[in-house]
Amino acid sequence: MSLTSQERLEQLVVRALAALPPAVQVRLSGKPPVTIDGDTLAPEMQLTLALLERRGEPAPETLGPVQARHERRRLAAIYAGRPVGVGAVRELEIEGNPPMRARHYTPIDPGGPHPLLVYYHGGGFTYGDLETHDGVCRMLCRHAGVHVLAVDYRLAPENRFPTAVEDARRALAWASERAGALGADRERVAVGGDSAGGNLAAVVAQLSARDGGPAPAVQLLIYPVTDFSRRRRSRELFGEGFLLTDSEMDWFEDNYLGSNAADRLDPRASPLLADDLSGLAPALVVTAAFDPLRDEGEEYASALRAAGTPVALRRFPGFIHAFTGACGVSRACREAVIEIAGATRALLATAQAERVHASA
Repeated sequence: MSLTSQERLEQLVVRALAALPPAVQVRLSGKPPVTIDGDTLAPEMQLTLALLERRGEPAPETLGPVQARHERRRLAAIYAGRPVGVGAVRELEIEGNPPMRARHYTPIDPGGPHPLLVYYHGGGFTYGDLETHDGVCRMLCRHAGVHVLAVDYRLAPENRFPTAVEDARRALAWASERAGALGADRERVAVGGDSAGGNLAAVVAQLSARDGGPAPAVQLLIYPVTDFSRRRRSRELFGEGFLLTDSEMDWFEDNYLGSNAADRLDPRASPLLADDLSGLAPALVVTAAFDPLRDEGEEYASALRAAGTPVALRRFPGFIHAFTGACGVSRACREAVIEIAGATRALLATAQAERVHASA
């Protein structure tokens, strides 16, 4: 998405403010440091939230899906920064009815074959696309040393549950079948996503482990939605004033699941409610301290661990929901995504080592 001159100016301002000393950022926010639940909001996050409040950004749920998608693309473009270089980027189409758009990012490193990460974007199942998540996909490709296949699954409310699940499952099957043709390691196809996309990655990892697969080698779950059946303490603590709001989450849920209460208990919507979490792909679960989704993501990590599924949990202190989207303008967010990418690389290397050991 090309930026207008005004949006380019906004991007420069955002980058400059992100580089200020923490004490100055807090002062410019116009509020004292925010400490909740034993954690202090990062000064950069505090200033970002204050700026969004002053700008009077409209709440997505007040706009309707089409306009909300446009506004999200605009904000994502402002916070994207300069594109991170990767080996190559090309547009693809995943066959089916209907076909799905996808984007393939190739690593710079000529060695390989490298693993393939099938990535599902966030956006409450309502907005988000290949453009809004181009930045994080490039970062993962560059720093995890993986091919990335970003998937443009169908959105709600035009396409309600379980359409996104079906699209996500189809994308993994397609990627697993064609990994070699994409230049990737067919034995190390992973799934990943953020927020709603983390939900889809978790669900697909479960389904593919039970229906004959092929199952992913690793699952990367970045502040995932894991349970629509009940609210947790983090939603009460951070449901207002920390970007992702309570009313927006209600809107997302209504768009995706409609009025059918039974769907909220379906493990394809609420993967935390699955009867059996054993035997799944090793998982990296990422949460943010000031995110309403924090507790359900961490509960999912605990449930995986209790079931014997290998899991690493990383909570980023002081961070808010959707911090990966700011990695193009924020050094702190960029360093966090690089850390996530490094941990993903390590998990995939471990998967390869275990495969070699098993074959020996």
